[in-house]
Amino acid sequence: MEDTLTLAEALEELVSAEDFLDFFEVPYDPAVVHVNRLHILQRFHDYLAKQAPNLPPEEEQQRGIYRLWLERAYQDFVTSNSLTEKVFAVFQNQAQPGGGMSSFVSLDKVFRE
Repeated sequence: MEDTLTLAEALEELVSAEDFLDFFEVPYDPAVVHVNRLHILQRFHDYLAKQAPNLPPEEEQQRGIYRLWLERAYQDFVTSNSLTEKVFAVFQNQAQPGGGMSSFVSLDKVFRE
């Protein structure tokens, strides 16, 4: 990637969890990423979505914040696992009134951004 790209342009070129981790220079264990790559990226997205209204306008500061949240998302899965973290709605089981559990996810939750 060229150093002349804006942060937004650079992010558009990143495809895998490894790409993101390398770009933001977050050290990682490939074995952790191999098992949790989608969970890490989703958690990173969730962290950023909550932080978006508070992001500073300066790109260098944004890069630092992105790196911080990516590192935190990665560390969530170093110290835990996908079943415990329940990043995706399918892992968020709900108790049913008649007993038992359901992991039903409505379409509006699947396609919301």
